[in-house]
Amino acid sequence: MGVLDIAKGMGLTLGKLFQKPVTVSYPEQRATLQPRFRGRHVLTRHPGTGLEKCIGCSLCAAACPAYAIYVEAAENDPASPHSPGERYAKVYEINMLRCIFCGMCEEACPTGAVVMGNEFEMADYRYGDFVYAKEDMLVGVNGSLPQRREAIKSGKPVRLGFQLEGKPRAELEGVEYS
Repeated sequence: MGVLDIAKGMGLTLGKLFQKPVTVSYPEQRATLQPRFRGRHVLTRHPGTGLEKCIGCSLCAAACPAYAIYVEAAENDPASPHSPGERYAKVYEINMLRCIFCGMCEEACPTGAVVMGNEFEMADYRYGDFVYAKEDMLVGVNGSLPQRREAIKSGKPVRLGFQLEGKPRAELEGVEYS
């Protein structure tokens, strides 16, 4: 390493010294996320009918490398169907402590039911609260379990700590991000 290399390094350091920092004062300021960010799982519905897209095929559970997904399928009642197929997911759970947010479940789903959303604030204190049930992940449920619990306790609406830069993915078009 020569003097020229040291001078280049010092020049780079001095150049960065006078630039504005890129630090975000979180949680007062919202973090800006890219539209392709992979966060909390969302189970989508069909736009016209409102039926769940999940047909309980368990391909997402089979594709999950961390074995974080549990799906229990049941036969669909034709009189009051849950999904358009013959079966639906009676139990759909994701253990968020095991999830590595790889997106393999999203890729394996043949109906596009599982989508990785944009929410990233999922810290909690109790182990049981990290197991997200189907009711916690359906589209339209705003916020993670701890965010919703805190909003109920304080009497304020759920405040998400992010804003999207650009347009969200097509699967999440109907989701309200306030």
